[in-house]
Amino acid sequence: MTGATFDFGGVSALVTGGTSGIGLAIARAFHESGAQVTVTGTRADAAEYEIDLDPFSYHRCRMTEPAEIEAIARNFAALDVLVNNAGQNLPGGRSEYEPAVFEEAVTVNLFGAFRMASAVRDLLAASSIDGGASVVNLASMASFFGIEMVPGYGAAKAGVVQMTKTLAVAWARRAIRVNAVAPGVVDTAMTAPMMEYEQLTAPLLARTPLGRFARAEDIAPAVLFLASPQARYITGQTLAVDGGFSVAG
Repeated sequence: MTGATFDFGGVSALVTGGTSGIGLAIARAFHESGAQVTVTGTRADAAEYEIDLDPFSYHRCRMTEPAEIEAIARNFAALDVLVNNAGQNLPGGRSEYEPAVFEEAVTVNLFGAFRMASAVRDLLAASSIDGGASVVNLASMASFFGIEMVPGYGAAKAGVVQMTKTLAVAWARRAIRVNAVAPGVVDTAMTAPMMEYEQLTAPLLARTPLGRFARAEDIAPAVLFLASPQARYITGQTLAVDGGFSVAG
């Protein structure tokens, strides 16, 4: 069997934080499915990244900077899909138990996602794609479990789940569906520091029925499904893509 396939020909998609990890896998999956894909990152230019971003349009957008978020919306004549993927934990390696760092984590992971969705709402409302325009937010298992190391990130991701529900209700009348995906532990650059410590990873792996951590490519098909016409009657939902972690005893 081959991987899941979707037809996003003629669709314009924006993936925030699409230069690495889960975001890059999502951007590539949309591109391979025919979409015109724009990604954002924190660096000034796409050439500053070690990976090939040529298939995408690139714009700098730091999620702590409202002016940069507003500027992204002005770059589009049309938009059909927003994937609010940009996120960060332990910003700068600092403790999220410091109030200023806690606030920064919430700003990046929650406030920035809300600002981005709000900035492109009218563009999405003007979409005529089959099934309606979509916002797909990236939540986390930290939305549901107390992860001691990252109180700010966890609080923000819990907020993402509730924001998803509220925007789904509020924007349904404008034919915009809003859903979220909540990955389990994904082997990416963001989680690389913890992968070195078996005392951290062993309990998580033991609780995961499928017996492995996710790859970024495991998350992308769920995002594409929620943005596709096949999910036309799904809104306000958070889909766990966690290898069974959230249902294991």
